[in-house]
Amino acid sequence: MIKVPAAGASSARILGTVSKRWVRWLVVWAVVAALLFLVLYWVLALFVSILGLTVVVVAAMSSDWDQHATFEEREQIRAGRRRAKFERNSAARARDRAIWEAHHPEG
Repeated sequence: MIKVPAAGASSARILGTVSKRWVRWLVVWAVVAALLFLVLYWVLALFVSILGLTVVVVAAMSSDWDQHATFEEREQIRAGRRRAKFERNSAARARDRAIWEAHHPEG
């Protein structure tokens, strides 16, 4: 399976697409959640911090949703793999055809 790296992503790093901006947002969320637990009743603080974490995670996951290969690009990659496999197996197909024609001279 060929992976198409996102624009600007470093393939050498596991978290190449995670930017420092999202790490900062997580730190901001943690600080705000801690302050909420100090100021509010714990149930309300828990509710607001869970909502905040959900917003941060959804924003992080959707930040690069449009940086993927299009259907046409994926199909070109697949067609290239099929073409390479077809060319790799051409000798075996020619050999099989010769054997078949030797046993079926009329055909």
